[in-house]
Amino acid sequence: MTGDITVFSGSAHPSFAKEMCQILGIPLSPSRTTRFSNDCLQVQLRANCRQRDVYLVQPLVEPVQEHLMELLLMLDAARGASAAQITAIIPHYSYARSDKKDAPRISIGGRLVADMLATAGAGRVLTMALHAPQVHGFFSVPVDHLSATAELAEHFTSRDLSESIVVSPDLGNAKVATDFARILGLEVVAGSKKRIADDKVIIERIVGDLHGRTHAIVLDDEIATAGSIVELLAMLRSEGIKRFSLACTHGLFTGPAIDRLRAEADVEEILITNTVPLPVEKRLPQMETRSVAPLFAEAVRRIHCGESVSSLFSDEVTYGA
Repeated sequence: MTGDITVFSGSAHPSFAKEMCQILGIPLSPSRTTRFSNDCLQVQLRANCRQRDVYLVQPLVEPVQEHLMELLLMLDAARGASAAQITAIIPHYSYARSDKKDAPRISIGGRLVADMLATAGAGRVLTMALHAPQVHGFFSVPVDHLSATAELAEHFTSRDLSESIVVSPDLGNAKVATDFARILGLEVVAGSKKRIADDKVIIERIVGDLHGRTHAIVLDDEIATAGSIVELLAMLRSEGIKRFSLACTHGLFTGPAIDRLRAEADVEEILITNTVPLPVEKRLPQMETRSVAPLFAEAVRRIHCGESVSSLFSDEVTYGA
């Protein structure tokens, strides 16, 4: 890497930013976030930004609003410091779930937050596994949308998968699940899901053929309350599946998720990435984390050097073929 790149981290996931910087061979530049007596935040970037390529790392995780405001202030600080280019690295863009007007007089937070980031100073956004692909179009600045599909698939490549099948919890995630299954040389089925509330869903049926399969690899973009997963597992058991592996990019595990998953004795493993920090109290013995920091670091290198980021995926090795 050349010397005109600077990386800062917000308070949401500094270990991810540090790992990225170690791979890139550059230091993580210091910043300071303070709080006034009236509860307002102030951010100071404590390294030179003038005419530099600046990257600000901050996933939007709990407390989301606090971390979003910190990121907006960091963007504003970098712009005020005359940065040549400012990229917001948001490994988990939580507002992607607010992507449509599915009720009267409802806000579309995904688009609003995208506008806020651009207004604050982001000239580019680097993110991973948006909950809905159309969120990409909410941004008025370039977006590099990374995928953890190959990284998650590699975990399973050395195993006997003759009795396995890939399962998408809903039809909306079926395309990603199909790509995942293609890497492993497996078939894919999907749940027909109806959402009742944020943490309550009904799986009406399984679309596809499960005949002769005893092991399901359930792939989703995120696991939040695990409501969809629990309903899906119950449906799959009724279809003859006996063993389960769960794989997702964003392991949020909010609300009752950990208790729900702990009660599922036939879930042999839960595979996640490190796009969001995982507190010790949310860890289960069967959890395994794969780092996507190398993928983000390579994307940063390509952005900085003016190379294609999309070819990062078209050049991927196909495992298990």
